[in-house]
Amino acid sequence: MKIEIKLIKKFLFFIFITLSLDAKLIDFNIKPDWLETDEYMDITILDSKELKFDSYKKIKFREISALAFKDNILYALNDKSDLFKFKLEIKDNKIRSLELEESLKLKDENGEKLSKLNRDSEGMLLVENKLLISFEKNPRVEIYSLNARRVKNLPINKKLRDIEDYIAPNKALESLAYNRHYCLITMPETPFKSKHYHTLYAKERSWKFQTHGSVTALEFIDENRVLVLERNFNYFTRARKSVLSVIDLRSSKKICKSRVIARFKSSDGWHLDNFEGLTKIGKNRFLIISDDNESFFQKTLLVLFSIDI
Repeated sequence: MKIEIKLIKKFLFFIFITLSLDAKLIDFNIKPDWLETDEYMDITILDSKELKFDSYKKIKFREISALAFKDNILYALNDKSDLFKFKLEIKDNKIRSLELEESLKLKDENGEKLSKLNRDSEGMLLVENKLLISFEKNPRVEIYSLNARRVKNLPINKKLRDIEDYIAPNKALESLAYNRHYCLITMPETPFKSKHYHTLYAKERSWKFQTHGSVTALEFIDENRVLVLERNFNYFTRARKSVLSVIDLRSSKKICKSRVIARFKSSDGWHLDNFEGLTKIGKNRFLIISDDNESFFQKTLLVLFSIDI
């Protein structure tokens, strides 16, 4: 009898944990009241959700700054080096479910947690079953296994290596992208000097393009074009702005050809938050996620959209 009771308790505990690991997806319309269609500028907003984990107190899904996606698994990373693995279901261009499979801490080669100075993780992408992660404060890009263990450092442009060259320690490597043609590209969140142009860096070359805000994420659309996510967020007025633009790296001119494909402003009625993470989930389809800054007044929003260019 005692053995049966223990088995029942274990079964109920397993059921509780399993149910608790599902993210609560709350419908959230980011569009302003005046927009009567899902199409806006050069994108189509397919779905948007607010994410919550109310019942599982040990999971602190906060301050998400980066996303990566492969084989229906969505990886989410916050700036305290917490890595979350989700099973993501998207059907009929709607976010149907998001089930948390694992929560990990980034660790070094010896299995030790990263020190406070080294754990400010901001950008992430998935390449050949490895995670490439960029960091602020101690600016660098590192390779991690899918189990969150550091493999090695990646060389970056020499202009990006010294934190003293950035305008602030938390304005360093917020974003990165990769393909076989250009390899790794990354950049400061805010330009070193110019107020009008960002600079995007590969290991041995660079490109300039017009600024619209602070760069929080990059993603290759195809071999030569990069989707850029920029934001402006005022902590005092709570005003928010996000801009999606496309830059073409084939440009032979000093300034790359760029094109704004979507501009969102809270002052125009858009229901925004602090968007930082971006990942490609299929041809011309992308997800962005917001960093709630661990604030009661902010939300973690997940938005699915397609680009029409």
